[in-house]
Amino acid sequence: MGEDRRFDVMVLGGGAAGELVAAAAARAGRSVAVVEERLVGGQPPYFACVPSKTLLLSARRGESWELALARRDAVARHLDDGAAVAALAAAGVTVLRGRGRITGPGTAEVGGAAYRYGDLVVCTGSAPAFPEVEGLDQVPVWTSDAALTVPDLPRRLVVLGGGPVGCELAQVYAAFGSQVTLVEPAGRLLAAEAPFAGEILADALRRTGVDLRLGAEAGKVERAGGLRLWLSDGGIVDADRVLVACGRRPRVEGLGLEAIGVPVRPGEGLAVDAACRVTGRDGTAAATGAGGTVWAAGDVTTAGRTAHAARYQARVVAANLLGGRRAADYRAIPRVVHTSPAVYAVGLSPIQAAERGIDLVAAGYDLAATARAAVRADDRGRVELYADRARGVLAGAAAAGPYAEEWMGEIALAVRAGTPLGVLTDVVHAFPTYGEALEAPLRELAARVPDPPAAAGGADLGRMTEMSEMNPADRDPAPTGNGLGEEAPEADAAEQRLAVRDEEERTGDGEWPQQVPFDADEADAAEQGRVVELDEDDYR
Repeated sequence: MGEDRRFDVMVLGGGAAGELVAAAAARAGRSVAVVEERLVGGQPPYFACVPSKTLLLSARRGESWELALARRDAVARHLDDGAAVAALAAAGVTVLRGRGRITGPGTAEVGGAAYRYGDLVVCTGSAPAFPEVEGLDQVPVWTSDAALTVPDLPRRLVVLGGGPVGCELAQVYAAFGSQVTLVEPAGRLLAAEAPFAGEILADALRRTGVDLRLGAEAGKVERAGGLRLWLSDGGIVDADRVLVACGRRPRVEGLGLEAIGVPVRPGEGLAVDAACRVTGRDGTAAATGAGGTVWAAGDVTTAGRTAHAARYQARVVAANLLGGRRAADYRAIPRVVHTSPAVYAVGLSPIQAAERGIDLVAAGYDLAATARAAVRADDRGRVELYADRARGVLAGAAAAGPYAEEWMGEIALAVRAGTPLGVLTDVVHAFPTYGEALEAPLRELAARVPDPPAAAGGADLGRMTEMSEMNPADRDPAPTGNGLGEEAPEADAAEQRLAVRDEEERTGDGEWPQQVPFDADEADAAEQGRVVELDEDDYR
């Protein structure tokens, strides 16, 4: 079997979450190994967030395809993870190249070599999900990974999927001259979000030249000169390339987790508790069999579907692995589509609230009524805020408009902190900004929904805990080579954890609180993942 070495912590997957956990644990003095078969840094810097946003910017600037490709590849470091590997090594982390497989309690195999470990952290991300379409496996197909790394500009492109990834890439390729057809089985884009967001984005894509086939799905595809797709509504679409953007599935198979009693269900993520410990069928935390715990963060879990959610979970894992007590709270994880205009959502959507029986009170405002829209000569967009009538606080929000992800951050804070509506109405926004669009709906909600009783005399200071000195686990690793996938340690100060939760906040049996449900748009999973095979004939 070769070398036999023991690590205090073994991390399966060196993506956004794995990097952060590994570096934090190593800085705290633990011996740590990261097992990665592809690129350290994972999906965001090479195959998702960074290249896609670079191409979107080039499209807005009207740059040529050749210049856009040069910028994309430079920012993505030409798929070279050398700097990221060096940063982990500098932090004291051992990088093991290959696919890791658990062989038994506290033992693993990587590339034919045997290793032992104490704690196990699973950060293996996700892989593209493919729809059941007759003939799809017989034709050249792109996933988002390929679409963001190859130099091709198809004359005719069919995009399967109207989630964030499909919408972003449809806009990119249409802007650079491809004839794009987007096929979405739901009757609208961004089906999990507020209807107005998908409607505004649909209008923007149509203006770019995208042919939207909503309420239809691909039933069959075959080669016919190029490619020909038959749709469920009777339509026929010819294409030179098919791009599948139908979501992703967690990478849980083939890891050998069953050898330590972790239940694995194909296509389903690992269940984690509030501390991000993997739980078994009985709901209790799984153990490695070597005195350690099994943790998980990112796409491989049932809770994470974006790079920022993965990094948040990683901080929770690192803090708890190093002896702290930190519980994840998923109420205010943003969901963003970086199109033009952008779409931003946080907290509960009206659909999610209806499914859970939560009575939301909504108030909205059109961006066209702001002075900023007149100054920018762009009246596209709207913002809607949703208050929980029973709790008297903001429970969610959605916005579609220019750079909505930049000016909606305060709403994520309000949702997370449970800020009383009366306090939010007193916030002053600079003039002229899109942020002013928040004031009218906040005043409307404050008039219609009473503040919670605890807020009658101001903030509920009795439930606030003092800020502790930042735990090393809550700091990011040293910046990676591209400098884009990681925040600087000082910027992470806002992420510093609260002091140990009072024992009273635990459940009666002494276990951590139950995980807060987190519903993310499944297509947004393109923020994570790892494997991409680039073949001249089949990019799948």
